[in-house]
Amino acid sequence: MRLGKIIKGSLAIALLSTVLLGAGGKTHWGYTGHEGPANWGDLAADYSLCKSGKSQSPININSEVTVESEGLEKIGFDYSTGISSVINNGHTIQVNFDEGSSITIDGIKFPLVQLHFHTPSENQINGKEFPLEGHFVHATKDGSLAVIGLMFEDGAENPFIKKVWAKMPRQAGGKEALSIPASEVNALLPKEKEYYRFNGSLTTPPCSEGVRWLVLKSYSTISKAQTKEFLDVFHHANNRPVQPINARKVIK
Repeated sequence: MRLGKIIKGSLAIALLSTVLLGAGGKTHWGYTGHEGPANWGDLAADYSLCKSGKSQSPININSEVTVESEGLEKIGFDYSTGISSVINNGHTIQVNFDEGSSITIDGIKFPLVQLHFHTPSENQINGKEFPLEGHFVHATKDGSLAVIGLMFEDGAENPFIKKVWAKMPRQAGGKEALSIPASEVNALLPKEKEYYRFNGSLTTPPCSEGVRWLVLKSYSTISKAQTKEFLDVFHHANNRPVQPINARKVIK
């Protein structure tokens, strides 16, 4: 299935949750060697945008590509439901949300589907790489996507991450029940929710474009021990390198 085509029907959000990280693809990809990011565009025809796309993610957000925008709208957060499970899909750790949470941007309500993690961060800010980045993935039934990026910087142990890591499966394909209420999800988010906005893509095959990217300017923290625990599961980084900005601008 390609996200470049509109997905319709009641199973759209569930399907998107699977496809977003390539779990449903027939062609295997990874983060090292021949199957690594430099070769994704050559692994399968469905992955061609990973090589030819002009609006690829992640990016380095810096003063040369950011523009001021008075009145950049606030993200309408409505995270009112909790987390029900955590999975190891072979590429990352992903927590799945019960239905009912969403954000509103551009007058569109985007249901929250899942949150997954990359170490080190995929997006950079002024060339700075963070030890961990979380991606809150939102998808409408017609296939429109909005991703909120939350950076984690070195610091105090993160209580939310502690709960997720305690249940994360160590083997690919593993799934565990995990109950985290909405109040703790909201507590994970910074109080200040100003953000950078740009047009981008999925950061994994098929690298489909047309994704609304909203990277928060304020950070959370994670301890070095927690970062190491994540790396010990996958044994290598799971981030795609930053991609060319090309003609894009980042709104701040």
